[in-house]
Amino acid sequence: MATRSISLLVNGRRYEREVEARLTLADLLRHELALTGTHVGCEHGVCGACTVLIDGRTARSCLTFAVQVDGCEVTTVEGLAPAEGELNVLQQAFQDHHGLQCGFCTPGMLMTLTELLRDNPDPTESEVRDVLTGNLCRCTGYAGIVAAALEAARRLRVQQGS
Repeated sequence: MATRSISLLVNGRRYEREVEARLTLADLLRHELALTGTHVGCEHGVCGACTVLIDGRTARSCLTFAVQVDGCEVTTVEGLAPAEGELNVLQQAFQDHHGLQCGFCTPGMLMTLTELLRDNPDPTESEVRDVLTGNLCRCTGYAGIVAAALEAARRLRVQQGS
C-alpha cells in the first residue's frame, strides 16, 4: 500500500506521520494519536459524531483522508478544554443543562456548536437547531443541547462584555 508523509497540528501539537493513502482522519486521530474523543458512528458522514475542526471549519473525520490534512490545523474535542481537568464554556453549559446522556454524539455536537458560536455569538434557537441538523442524537431530544448552546452563547457574550 502506498504511503505518504504528512505533518499536521492537532490541538496545538505538531505530528509527523507516515500514513497509508486510504487512512481516514478519524482512524489517524483515534488509533495513531490516541485521541479517542472523536467518535465514529455511521462512517458515512451522516451522524456527525466524528466532527472535528480543520483549519477552523467543521468536517467529518470519517470522510476525510489523513493525507488531505497535511499542513492543516485540526481541533478535536480534546482540544476544547482550556486546561487539563477543566471545561470550556460550552462544555460546562452542556453539563449544566443536561445536554448529554450516553455521550456518543457529544463530541460532534460540541465541535459543531464551537464553530457556530465563534461565527455567530448570538444565535437564535432556530439557528442552533438548524446547525444541529447534521448531528444525530438518539437520547436527548436535543432540548438540553439547544439550551446549553444558547446559555454558552450568553456566557461568552458576558465574558466579552457584549
